[in-house]
Amino acid sequence: MNGKPLRWLHGEVKTPPLSLAARRELGLLLRDVQEGVLLSLPQSRSMPSIGARCHELRVTDANRIWRLIYRIDSEAIVILDVFGKKTRRTPMDIIAACKQRLRLYDGSRP
Repeated sequence: MNGKPLRWLHGEVKTPPLSLAARRELGLLLRDVQEGVLLSLPQSRSMPSIGARCHELRVTDANRIWRLIYRIDSEAIVILDVFGKKTRRTPMDIIAACKQRLRLYDGSRP
């Protein structure tokens, strides 16, 4: 693989209680993103409420819907959060946390 590296700012695919099938699906989708594939619905959607180049991967598990928030940078894919979604809207605390993680990440780079 010669794609962009992943930069995990919060959470991991293996940390939440995702099933093996959901972890595999997220892993395959992330590999596509790393290789430059621009995903669209139903697998991914843009998240301009978080920031430019931010997107949300969507995976349905046996009894839960999982989301992985990421940003496509020129040098890496930045993972902002992994969480189980219970409603149609992304919770405001998740959006705020992702924005804060990006501010800290962008502020720490030269």
